[in-house]
Amino acid sequence: MKSNKTNKQYPVAWPLALCYGLGVRLRNLCFGLGILPSETYPIAVISVGNLSAGGAGKTPLVEYLVRLLSPRYRVAVLSRGYRRKTKGYVLASASSTAREIGDEPSQIKRKYPSVTVAVDGHRRRGMRRLLALPEAERPQVVVLDDAFQHRYVRPSLSILVTDSHRLFTRDRLLPVGTLREPRSGVRRADMVVVTKCDPAMKPIESRIIEDELRIDISRPRFFTSIAYRRLEGVWPEECPARELSSLGADTDVLLIAGIADPSPLIEELRRHTEQVVALTFPDHHTFHRTDIDKIRVALKKQRPETLILCTEKDAERLRTTPLFPAEWHARTYALPIEATFLFGASSRFDEFVIRHVETIEKSHILRR
Repeated sequence: MKSNKTNKQYPVAWPLALCYGLGVRLRNLCFGLGILPSETYPIAVISVGNLSAGGAGKTPLVEYLVRLLSPRYRVAVLSRGYRRKTKGYVLASASSTAREIGDEPSQIKRKYPSVTVAVDGHRRRGMRRLLALPEAERPQVVVLDDAFQHRYVRPSLSILVTDSHRLFTRDRLLPVGTLREPRSGVRRADMVVVTKCDPAMKPIESRIIEDELRIDISRPRFFTSIAYRRLEGVWPEECPARELSSLGADTDVLLIAGIADPSPLIEELRRHTEQVVALTFPDHHTFHRTDIDKIRVALKKQRPETLILCTEKDAERLRTTPLFPAEWHARTYALPIEATFLFGASSRFDEFVIRHVETIEKSHILRR
């Protein structure tokens, strides 16, 4: 959320936020009255989204759902493919790049190659194309990535995520803050997941957050934290994986981070080594020659054995950057993350989601 100081500097932002909020409320009212149509589908459609713009921790939860459901069902992930260079519907293949489908869909397809991944800014068209696939490939469950405001598709289960460090209750509408729609939009969520929590969060702290969010007691609430896994080579044939714990106190690290909030990642790395230099870029940043030059200048100030670390999203974009020198490949790693549920709630979350999918599947069989 933007600070009060920033808002005072730009007083025009408040009238703009008021106009924006009125427009969003009118749009939501039109969907509520059926003036604008929402399409439903005969399969489970699980939406993962948020009220704010970017950086709420949606992708780790999408990947969690993929790991949970893909052993039982044919799962597809449908995203708009933010900042890709292509248009329309694209069905990802093993060779698809971030330029073709976006960094997050590319990341998901690389990690879970058996899962169908598609991108389309027109979600209804994307759903039609997925459901038109041959029967052996047709998904039984579709996970919609970042789709809370894409109301032309009505999900069977809507999961709203909110960053514990930037709860939507403490935010304001664009352009004053980062909210895409008023806080009242939470009422459309079937479930709320508070992300990026401290792994040592105490139950009393979670209850304070629940009280602040004012979520209807009938809606399940969950709290997740980020778990950091072993370092993976961005070019694995040249850079074998290694444990994060292999970083010593004197290991030099140059971090390249083009994500919304790199501070938790920087903090995690500094638990392992004091020698961390961070180069930060905007979220979903496309790396240009000037960026590579910045990296080169930073490396010249460090020892030859300095490791280059980045996020998984950055890795997807760096792989398609011909400007990234080949001599850096052997020391360039990505740090994968996963969502982990606090307070032993993973089994409750899993049961809720699986029961939902089973219910949708049974109701479809009965209708047939």
